[in-house]
Amino acid sequence: MSTKWDSKSWQKDFLNMKSHTPSDAKLLMEGVKGLKDAWRLGVLHVEYERLKKRQEEQQQQ
Repeated sequence: MSTKWDSKSWQKDFLNMKSHTPSDAKLLMEGVKGLKDAWRLGVLHVEYERLKKRQEEQQQQ
């Protein structure tokens, strides 16, 4: 699996999928500033992938 880390398309998509805490929204818009942010962004990306998969499954039905 290859990921373009400089691409923020998933972050913009994820911002529109659900409501976020102000700190998560800021992280998604502005990017990583340290190790803690990198960890949190990874957690958000996993959540995004799960929601995206669910949406695709619902569209196929």
